[in-house]
Amino acid sequence: MAAKIKKGDKVHVLTGSDKGKRGEVLRVFPDEGRALVQGVRLVKRHQKPTGMSQPGGIITKEAPIHLSNLALIDPKSDKPARVGFKTLEDGKKVRVSKASGEVLDT
Repeated sequence: MAAKIKKGDKVHVLTGSDKGKRGEVLRVFPDEGRALVQGVRLVKRHQKPTGMSQPGGIITKEAPIHLSNLALIDPKSDKPARVGFKTLEDGKKVRVSKASGEVLDT
């Protein structure tokens, strides 16, 4: 199955405590159906120091959010849009925005 949301995409959070926030996808976990989004679903974790480079303490980091709670931002209208797929003349399958018909893959 083709992925509707990929690393580097700009997304909008649809539900949850971070509803309305926007961010860039840092990593996608396709087996779990989740993604890490920059600045969204921040959690605090207690971390032990690991050698000289990483100090210990309470750190804030992103936790994965379910893909169903995310919508891709249409590059043309800058609003959340659904994603569809289209096959080009050369046989390449690309993602397209359902709202504007704009090709999302470059």
